Amino acid sequence: MREKLCGQTTIRRSLEQRPEAFSHRMLGLARLFLLQKSSYRLKIMKARLSIALTALMTLGITATPAANFDEQDIEQTQVVAIARPYGGNKFDLLVLEQIPGKQKCWNESGSNPVMIDPLLLNFDFTGICRRATDSNGYSIRLDGRDFGLDYILRIVERNGELYLVGTPRDARRPELVVGRTRGMQTGFMKIILEPGWRFSRRTFQGKSLGHFYFSGKEAEVLAATGRPPVSETTPPPTSGASFQDISGDIYKTEIEKAIALGVVAGFKEDNTFRPENPVTREQFVSMIIEGMGTVTKINLEDIPPGSGSFNDVEATRWSAKKIQWARANGIVAGKANGEFRPTDPITRAELMAILKQAATYLKTQQKQAPDLAQTKTPVNFSDTSGHWAASLITQMSGFCGVASPLNEQGSSFVPNDPARRNYAAAAIVRTLDCVKTAKK
Repeated sequence: MREKLCGQTTIRRSLEQRPEAFSHRMLGLARLFLLQKSSYRLKIMKARLSIALTALMTLGITATPAANFDEQDIEQTQVVAIARPYGGNKFDLLVLEQIPGKQKCWNESGSNPVMIDPLLLNFDFTGICRRATDSNGYSIRLDGRDFGLDYILRIVERNGELYLVGTPRDARRPELVVGRTRGMQTGFMKIILEPGWRFSRRTFQGKSLGHFYFSGKEAEVLAATGRPPVSETTPPPTSGASFQDISGDIYKTEIEKAIALGVVAGFKEDNTFRPENPVTREQFVSMIIEGMGTVTKINLEDIPPGSGSFNDVEATRWSAKKIQWARANGIVAGKANGEFRPTDPITRAELMAILKQAATYLKTQQKQAPDLAQTKTPVNFSDTSGHWAASLITQMSGFCGVASPLNEQGSSFVPNDPARRNYAAAAIVRTLDCVKTAKK
C-alpha cells in the first residue's frame, strides 16, 4: 500500500495504525469474486482467503530467494528498534534510522524502559529518516544466512516487559529472543538488543536496499543465552493435553498422538492447536514426511538425479526439500502444468492420494507387500461416485479407516472440502498405525 509521506496527520496514521483498511478492501474484493464461483471453488477460495489473511496479519515472508542477498554494517547508534503501541494494549515493531547530518528523527528519555519520542511525526521525514514497519522492511539473519523464511519477528509481553522474539514457522526450532524493553510504560518504547545481535542492512549485488536485518552470530547468541544452536535444536513438541481448543474435538486422542510423534505442533503464542484451520499442500507434505520418519529413515538429501522440481517451488522455500523428496519418491505428483501450488489448501481427496502413496512407500521400505490390505469393510460414501479419487478413497476407508465421513458422521466424505488440521493429524496417525501393525 502506497502512502503519502508528508503532512503530520498522514505520517501519524502510517506510524500508529496497522494495515487493517487494506486487508478489509481485499476481503471485500475476495467476497465479490467468491460469489461468482461454483460451490467447489467457493470452498477452496474461502480457505485460501483464511490462510492469506492470517499471513497478512502475522507478518509475511520475503518472496525473493534469500541466497541472493548479502549484508553491510551500519552505525548502531543511528538505528533504533521501537515497540509501537496500537489498538489499546498491543504493540508491533517499528525500526527507524537517522540519516547523518539531518533533522533529528527521535528523542530518548528515561530508563527501564527507555521511552521514545518519535519526532518525525511532526515533519516530512523524506530524505531525513528511514523506517520499516513490517516484514518487508526487516527480518532475522544468522551467521550470514537469511532466516526471514523461517522466523517471524513479533513483540510479546512477558514478566512485566516487552520481548522482541523470532517465532519459528517450524515449531521444532527454538524461539529466538532478539531484544527487550526492560520495563513497561504507556507509549513508544526502545527495544534494547540482546548480546550477539546488531543491526545491518540488506544488499543485493553490492547495492544497499531499504531492508534492515536483526543480524546475529549464533555462537555469541548461544554464549549469552545458553540456548542450543538453531541448526541443531529439536525441542520436544508441546503436549497436546494443554490445548484447550481440542478438549471437545472428536479427533483429540489422535491429535495428541500426532503431537507426541512430532508430526504436528500447536501454536505457542496462545497455546492452541486450531483444529478447524485448513491445511496447505506444503504443510501436509511436511507433516506426512515427519510421520514417515517415525517408521523408516528419511534422508531429504537422497534425491535421484534428474528427478525434477516444481516450477512454483523455489529452492529457498522452507518446504522445498520435503516437496522435492516427496516428488522424487512418488508421494506427490503435482498439477498438470508442472506446479505444486504449495500454499493452496489441500482437499480431503488429495489428502487420501498422498496418504496412499506414503503407506505404499513405507510398506515397501519395510519389505512388506505394497498392497494396502483391507482391515475393515470399506465405506460406501454417498458423494464420491464419479469423483477422480473415488476408488482410492474407498480403498483408504478399508485401510484402518484412514478415510472416514466428514466429522465422523453420516455417509458423506466431501472430497473437495479443504482438509482441517484435526482430520489431517488423525488420518496420518491411522496410516502410520496401520503400516506398523502390518509389520508385526
